[in-house]
Amino acid sequence: MAQPFDPETAGNAAEIEQQFAVKTVEHLETYEKLITSLPPNKLKLTPIDDEIHEHFLTHFPEYKWEDALRNLDEDEMKSSHGKEKWRNFIQVYEKKLKDYNFGTLVRKDSEKLYSEENSILVTRIQFFAIEISRNRAGLNDKIYHEAQRRKKAS
Repeated sequence: MAQPFDPETAGNAAEIEQQFAVKTVEHLETYEKLITSLPPNKLKLTPIDDEIHEHFLTHFPEYKWEDALRNLDEDEMKSSHGKEKWRNFIQVYEKKLKDYNFGTLVRKDSEKLYSEENSILVTRIQFFAIEISRNRAGLNDKIYHEAQRRKKAS
């Protein structure tokens, strides 16, 4: 008889980690291409952007301030209080959004592109909530305008 799966003692399968890393990189490359090619305020990331945005700002009123949204505080997000608050937010999307809890990366500083120093591992719904709000607040515009200037110069 097969032993029951115990996540506490399970090791990491290298193939699964590699697939996860590939998917994560594909996602960040796609998003970076989007925000450098199209005006961010015109982007629709999910069929329920309005709902996510409203829920995010209601659940996390501190992100109504552009500074908090522009420069994410990873320590606060991953503190025990932050984790609990995010967990309550995330669970709402379990049946509403495919891959809502899939790991992805979000940029700490909205004015910079992805880099090892400028990335935080989050769930897909956290990414959507943050980036929808950044796009609507114009915080990704700098990235877009810089990319457009580079295109014209080349």
